Amino acid sequence: MPEHARRARRTDQRVFTLVTGLLVVLLALTLLSWTTAGDPSDERASGALEDWGADSDEKSGWGPSGGERSGPLPGMVEEPDRPSGYAALVANPLYGTGRLSPLPCPAPELDVTDQDSMEAFLHRMADCLDDAWSTQFERAGIPFTPPQRVFWDEPGASPCRTYPSQAGAFYCRASASIYIGTSDVVEKWNGTRNGAVYVSLLAHEYGHHVQGESGLLEYYHEQRRLEEDERARNSWTRRSELQANCLAGAFLGSVRVGYPLTDDDLETLITDAKATADRADGPEEERTHGSAENSARWMLTGWEEQTPGACNTWGVADLSLVE
Repeated sequence: MPEHARRARRTDQRVFTLVTGLLVVLLALTLLSWTTAGDPSDERASGALEDWGADSDEKSGWGPSGGERSGPLPGMVEEPDRPSGYAALVANPLYGTGRLSPLPCPAPELDVTDQDSMEAFLHRMADCLDDAWSTQFERAGIPFTPPQRVFWDEPGASPCRTYPSQAGAFYCRASASIYIGTSDVVEKWNGTRNGAVYVSLLAHEYGHHVQGESGLLEYYHEQRRLEEDERARNSWTRRSELQANCLAGAFLGSVRVGYPLTDDDLETLITDAKATADRADGPEEERTHGSAENSARWMLTGWEEQTPGACNTWGVADLSLVE
């Protein structure tokens, strides 16, 4: 082969080697960029942002790193927080809201033997409760959503328990709902035609919803669970039940003119409060609703004062009032 041909061939080989090397380098850079884009640290950063967005209770606004929250984003409304902890029991803002002032709430006709009549009656009175307590929570600056209502005539189940239940009525915080058996409670109360008894029952269960929405029910449940002794747990339960009695009395007292409720109705309510209290001869381990005297006392206190501030069973110094 001539010398000039050999030189040309060597040149072609060097060019080919150089081009091949450049292609290898470009391929390596491309692979490196793909690897960096798929770095798990980027996924963690993305996940952190998603977690922040999901935690709307505590992070309703951006703030400087390591600093205080700067407030809601433009155009967003920051929802007030519910009270929490021990203060929710003894110094709840709801206690300072004054007398209940519901709209006129005349009771509809009631035929306790008719399912539709009983259900319509309970719904009408629940509407009045919604109105009364929505106003109180607005005064307190606490968010409030009325409870759901389940007025059953057939067996069913709630997140808390199945029904029918022995009590005939209960409140379930898990679903924020009031459950009442429309025929069960009539049977339990021996067929009484006095609607005030059924309104009192409804208002008592509604009182537990008021406790939940005001923030104190959560703290109560937490503290009750910490007690190792059944008697100690029952002491917490009694305060809760007696407060619900008082809150029911506050509502009934506030609507007694427009309902209307008479002195005879009040006597019926007091008698009923005593009948649904703990038995005087019952075992200590079953004392969850308070004595007959205290059950009636807290109902009457609510009736007379008509304010949630009179129903602070958690702050009383005289423990005999919550036994």
